Amino acid sequence: MILRQFLHREPVGISYLFGCGGKATCAVVDAVGEIEPYLRAAEEGGMQIHYVIDTHVHADHLSAGRELAKATGAEYVLGDKADVGFPFRSVTDGEILPLGNVTAEVLHTPGHTPEHICLVVTDHTRTEEPWFVLTGHTLMVGDLGRTELATSAVEGASDLFRSAARLKSLPDNVEVLAGAYAGSVCGRRLSGKPWSTIGFEKRHNAAFAITDEQEFVAQMIAEIPPPPPEAARLRAVNAGFAVPAV
Repeated sequence: MILRQFLHREPVGISYLFGCGGKATCAVVDAVGEIEPYLRAAEEGGMQIHYVIDTHVHADHLSAGRELAKATGAEYVLGDKADVGFPFRSVTDGEILPLGNVTAEVLHTPGHTPEHICLVVTDHTRTEEPWFVLTGHTLMVGDLGRTELATSAVEGASDLFRSAARLKSLPDNVEVLAGAYAGSVCGRRLSGKPWSTIGFEKRHNAAFAITDEQEFVAQMIAEIPPPPPEAARLRAVNAGFAVPAV
């Protein structure tokens, strides 16, 4: 297994490259900014990028996913619920993306957005148990993602409650590799530590610990932070329904 984490400050976010060095194949998740760092990381690991994945249609930054996929010949991947204006590799809940000795299982986790997916990653050279989950803006260290950017806050929160329950069912030792950390506008009580575990978040993440849906929805809609600047326009650009500002 090869895993690289890319921390971004403007905008705040986290991208990932992971895959199998032995079979020379990898994926990039939630690419932000210039594509050269991902190309360089793949080259240094002796790998080819076969999948470029966005966990959702982002509203807080311009995705570099399609640009990176075009540059590398990789498949650009979104969840099958994505409403976008361009062709993409559609993946469904439970689908497995193979990367040599590594696999990524797709979990449809709506809430932050209707099309959101997480990726449960296993390195089969070590064990058949999952090692980490790439959670995008569904579960972050210290909080869960805001729910009003693509639907109503209440509807999104109800969906997120069920998605959180799916993540809670993973083993406690599974590492949480989120798509944002402190400073992001997509959560409220985010930690500056950019990774965690399912077990730690179950014990110390107040929203993630709630087991009653009504209580959960009430908490998620009680403190909605200010929206990202130009959120609607950014989401439209990332969905292919608008052009980037010059």
